[in-house]
Amino acid sequence: MSRTVDSNVAEEKSGASSQDLQRSERMKIIYVTYIIAALDITWMFLQFSVTPYLARKLGFDTLWFGYLQTTVGVIQLLGGPMFGRFADLFGARAALSLSSFASVVFFLLLAIADSPAMLFIHKLPAVFMHGLPGVQMVVADISEPEKRADALSKIGLCFGIGMIAGSTLGGTLNKHYGETFAACFAAFGSAISLMLVVKFIPKSTKAQAPRNNTDSHSKSKSVFDLGEITRLMKFPGVLTTFLVKIISGLPQGVFQVMFSIIAMNFFKLQPEQNGYLMAYLGILQMVIQGGVIGRLTERYSERSLLLLSIALSSLVGLAQAFMLNVFQFCFIVIPMMFSLSVFNVITDSMLTKSVPSSDTGTMLGLCASVQSLLRTIGPTIGGFLYENYGVPSFGLIQFVVNILVFIYLLQRGFKKEVLQSVTEVHKETTR
Repeated sequence: MSRTVDSNVAEEKSGASSQDLQRSERMKIIYVTYIIAALDITWMFLQFSVTPYLARKLGFDTLWFGYLQTTVGVIQLLGGPMFGRFADLFGARAALSLSSFASVVFFLLLAIADSPAMLFIHKLPAVFMHGLPGVQMVVADISEPEKRADALSKIGLCFGIGMIAGSTLGGTLNKHYGETFAACFAAFGSAISLMLVVKFIPKSTKAQAPRNNTDSHSKSKSVFDLGEITRLMKFPGVLTTFLVKIISGLPQGVFQVMFSIIAMNFFKLQPEQNGYLMAYLGILQMVIQGGVIGRLTERYSERSLLLLSIALSSLVGLAQAFMLNVFQFCFIVIPMMFSLSVFNVITDSMLTKSVPSSDTGTMLGLCASVQSLLRTIGPTIGGFLYENYGVPSFGLIQFVVNILVFIYLLQRGFKKEVLQSVTEVHKETTR
C-alpha cells in the first residue's frame, strides 16, 4: 500500500517536473532566439554604416544609390513570402540556418566588392536573409496568444541593442580599419549566429495539433505555391490590416530608406557621427519596446493602440516638415520611434492571430515583404521627392496619408472584423 502511494507521489512529482522542464525549455528557446535576433540586427546595422560610404567611394550618386536600395527591396520582396512558407513546411531551424548562412555569403561578397557591379552582386544572397521574420515566427509559435504582442515587442528590445552595437561597430570599424575589415567582421558574426541556431533552435516550433484535411493539403503544397500564400488574405480582417500596414507605413518607410542620404547631405554627418545617432535611436527602441509596449498591451486593446500609433505618426510627419537640423530631429524621433514601434508590433500581432498557427511563418513572411516593398519603391519615390521638393515633403506626405487612414479606420467597423477573424480561426483549428 505504501509503495503504491509512494509511486503515485513520484508520478505526480515527475509530471510536475516534466511540465516545469517543458516551460523552462520554452523560455530557454525564446531567450536564445532573442540573442540571435540581436546579433542579426547588429550585422544589418553594421552594413548600413558601411554601404553608403563604400558606394560613394565607388562613384555612386543619390540616384544610383537609390537603384541599389531598390535592388535589395525587389530581392527580399520575392524572397519574404517564400521564406515564411519554407519555415512553415521545414521548421524554424532550417529556415534560420538558411538565413544565417546567406548572411555569411552576403558579407563575404561585400568584403571583396571593389566595383559598382560587385556592390550589386553582393546583394543577391539577401533573397534568403529573413532572420527577423524567422525569429518572430519562433516567438509567435511558442508564446501564448494573449501575451504574443508583449513577446514580439521584446524583439524590438533586441532590435535596439543590435542598432546600437551595429551602428557603433560599423562607424568605428569603418573609420579605423576600412570597409573590408568591417564586412569580414560581420561575416564572422553571422557564422556565430548560424552555430547558435543549429545548437539551440528546435527543428519545429509548431504546436502538435491533430491534422485535418486542410493541414495535410497545406503540407502537400510547394514552397513556391502562390495560392497557399495568398489564401491567407481571404481570412476576415487580414486584407484590411495588411493594406493599413502598407499604406500607413509607406511614408515612414520612404523616409527610413532615404535616411542615410539625409544624414550625409542634409544633416552633414560623418560616419562616426552617424553611428552615434543610430545608437541614440537604438536606445529609444530598447526603452519603448522593452519597457513600454508590453505594459500598454496589458491595459489597452490592440485596435486602440493601432489608432494611437497612426494618429501620432501623422503629427510626427507634420513636425518633420518643419525640421531644420539634426538637433531638432533628436526630439522628433522620440514620438516617431514610439508610433513606429507600436504600429509594427500591433499589426504583426493582429495578423498572426488572424490565421491558423500552422501559417504564422507565411504570414510573418508576408509582413516582412511589406518592408521589402517599401524598400523597393521607396528609393524611387524618395529620390524624386528629395531632389525636387526637399526633406519637408516626406513629413507632409506622412501627415496627410496617416490622417486619411485614421479617419477611415474610425468610420469602418474595424474592431468587429478583427474579432470575427479571431473567432473563425479558433473554429477552424478546433474543427
